[in-house]
Amino acid sequence: MSEYHNPVLLKESVDALVLNPDGIYADATFGGGGHSREILERLSSNGRLVSFDRDEDALRNAIDDERSTIIHNNFRFIHNYSLMETADGFDGILADLGVSSHQFDTADRGFSFRYSAALDMRMNVQGKTTAADIVNSYTQEELEKVLKVYGEVDNARRIAKLVCDARTKSPIQTTDDLDNAIAAALPSFAGHKFLAKVYQALRIEVNQEMKSLEKFLYGAAKALKKGGRLAVITYHSLEDRMVKNFIKTGNVEGILRSDVFGRSETPLRQVNRKPILPQESEIENNTRARSAKLRIAEKI
Repeated sequence: MSEYHNPVLLKESVDALVLNPDGIYADATFGGGGHSREILERLSSNGRLVSFDRDEDALRNAIDDERSTIIHNNFRFIHNYSLMETADGFDGILADLGVSSHQFDTADRGFSFRYSAALDMRMNVQGKTTAADIVNSYTQEELEKVLKVYGEVDNARRIAKLVCDARTKSPIQTTDDLDNAIAAALPSFAGHKFLAKVYQALRIEVNQEMKSLEKFLYGAAKALKKGGRLAVITYHSLEDRMVKNFIKTGNVEGILRSDVFGRSETPLRQVNRKPILPQESEIENNTRARSAKLRIAEKI
């Protein structure tokens, strides 16, 4: 569904993923179902697709196809479901780590500073913690760390102090409240890019995205059958570094380890040495694709 989310690197990712038309595949981030539909196009009547999404809104895009199943849960649990859905693992797993256009463009979800809305940002609306909870309850040091690590915000300390000062006068409940609280620290140029980093940091913390990604990677390696492929599309340096490290070394720290016999503990081999990037034509049609990178690995 293009109105919900325009799938990025669609042909490139599915071309690399679906090598067995009779296989069982997983779309770990269903969203609007664009990648799932393309996978199903490549499958025979014997093939199957299991999709995941923690956002209830995405479930409305479920595909009416007897070969397709959608699960309302976080992709970090993919290994658990592989044991229930397959006999010996998935033939391929795809994950598009981008926030859907629908989430950004639905004002009351609070993902974007473009709209005046409650400061929410939960991908799963049943989750307990919102962005408002974080900016009103974290210590200045905790806020600084979130902004620095997840948003790579240059003056994270000043932003954290401005937030803490503002909330002593009145709780920060909306996107407008947050924007006004940190307005004094915004650069005179490219202010929107700066705000995007702040909102990215809070969104990652609200949804525990990096922890979920770490658990997903370890789970996906276990959930794949031998020769099965993992295709992951990333959008910022933090998640891309984690995916790159895991593919190369078998852990998110990027430390190559061996057993007592000197054998590598890496469960995957990288298929593409360098990440696959979108064509200029795709970026022209979908500006949110400009930072996308596709990495592909195969289970050893």
